[in-house]
Amino acid sequence: MKQEVHKASDEKPLGATPRRLGRTPPRPHEAKHERLCIGGLELEGRWLLAPMAGVTDWPFRALARAQGAALSYTEMVSAEGLLRYVPSTLRFLAKGPGESPFAPQIFGSRPESLARAAAIAEDMGADLVDLNMGCPVKKVCRSGAGAALLKSPPTLEAVIRAVVRAVSIPVQVKVRIGWDDSTINVVEVAKRAESAGAAAIAIHGRTRTQGYGGTADWSLIAEAKQAVPNMVVIGNGDIRTAAEALDRLETYELDAVMIGRAACGNPWIFREIEALAGGNPVPPRPSTSEWRETILLHLHNLVTSLEGDTERAVRRLRKHLVWYSQGRRGAVSFRSELARLTDVDDVIALVTSVPNQDEEALGRARGAAIPHDLKSGPCV
Repeated sequence: MKQEVHKASDEKPLGATPRRLGRTPPRPHEAKHERLCIGGLELEGRWLLAPMAGVTDWPFRALARAQGAALSYTEMVSAEGLLRYVPSTLRFLAKGPGESPFAPQIFGSRPESLARAAAIAEDMGADLVDLNMGCPVKKVCRSGAGAALLKSPPTLEAVIRAVVRAVSIPVQVKVRIGWDDSTINVVEVAKRAESAGAAAIAIHGRTRTQGYGGTADWSLIAEAKQAVPNMVVIGNGDIRTAAEALDRLETYELDAVMIGRAACGNPWIFREIEALAGGNPVPPRPSTSEWRETILLHLHNLVTSLEGDTERAVRRLRKHLVWYSQGRRGAVSFRSELARLTDVDDVIALVTSVPNQDEEALGRARGAAIPHDLKSGPCV
């Protein structure tokens, strides 16, 4: 399945040495107007929301898309659970109102199962399917799925080829740079993915054994891009701010960047990237009133997605409230109240009790670090 791609624009590192690869990078304002094509799927921008287990349900995806994320992915969906139509698996494929494009991420180890699961996802309205080949969680890897596939590139290639043959939509893969430091094979993996017909590859710049420790090595992502110049390559790992997103896109000459942990509690990062890419100043951090409105919209989305079950919605919102409070004055006191939240009125009372505060100071605090609670990382 041959698929056309367009080239990219911006980027930079966190721990790795920047590597200039010879092409004159476009000015930031040009990047905004360059659309990204993954196979036949055309996107309005080059900054994407990473798939994250326990985070990227449609209530959160809707917030990120509204702020400018060009594409957002579902949480990981088990291929085997999908084939058995397990209700708890099917809920991960819930689409938000008017959600388009829709991009499920599926995981598994057997080519035939993943192929059939991808076909089911396409029948359920998927515009693109992403194959998780980078999840470092032990339970997933023990089954031969996730990052375990990096240990057998021929198997990884067979899986991709089977899925590409089973669907008519673009196939993307999400990988890491290797299993461990002694088996870094991302260039080989990228070549095999392209050979098997994948339209895009998203690369997290860490090995499986690193988990979310250390720093992401973007120079290896750049090497993979050099090896597959006609394939969409998306960089992921350690992007904290809009400036870093565009800096890495430029420095490493990639096609797109994927934002994960930095978007948790901060969906506004996408509008910041979009503004900066358009040659405009980064907009001020959201006012306290906008912050409140966003949280309450998130809660509304959760209640809707859970068909009116307000108690479950509030329970799911709690971890997001931890992230939303990052960098805000009174965050410790705010978080101490979260365990007591049981219904919508409790949430409304808590967020409306937060006083207005200096947004410039808030911006400095939020840009300083990835939320502490995400150091271990959701599976991206």
